[in-house]
Amino acid sequence: MLDFSVTFVITIINITILFFILKAVLFKPVTKFMADRAQRVQNTIDQAEKDKADSHKLLEQYKDKLKNAEAEAEQIVKAARKDAQTEAGQIIAEGKAAALALTASAHRQIESERQAAFARFKVEAAALVMAASARLVQREISGDDNRRYAAMLLDELSAQKGKK
Repeated sequence: MLDFSVTFVITIINITILFFILKAVLFKPVTKFMADRAQRVQNTIDQAEKDKADSHKLLEQYKDKLKNAEAEAEQIVKAARKDAQTEAGQIIAEGKAAALALTASAHRQIESERQAAFARFKVEAAALVMAASARLVQREISGDDNRRYAAMLLDELSAQKGKK
């Protein structure tokens, strides 16, 4: 029985020594490796959470920029429409002014042609009156008499035309 106790005690001592050796050589590095690995996993998770938060922040910034870009595009379109309407109004106003100027020019030309026609009429009427007067009187009327009678006749015609 003593043999058993000594062997038992030696075995216990060997196991204890082996435990401390294994603890120093194997358990500490494995425990340290496992703790380091757990720390790396936790750091990776923390970094992923941070990246996720950053991506959400960037997403919100992009949404805001998109909204701003849409509003700016709408303002640009409104400004372009307003400019187009203004330009169309200017073109229409210029067209109206050109039409009025053309109409005024046409009226002036018509009035000028009317006055020229009236002057030709006066000359032709005077010649006809002189010819008719000469036949009635059966004599030749002098040039001064012709002019004087023509002027009187035209004045009377003008006065009658003004009364109508």
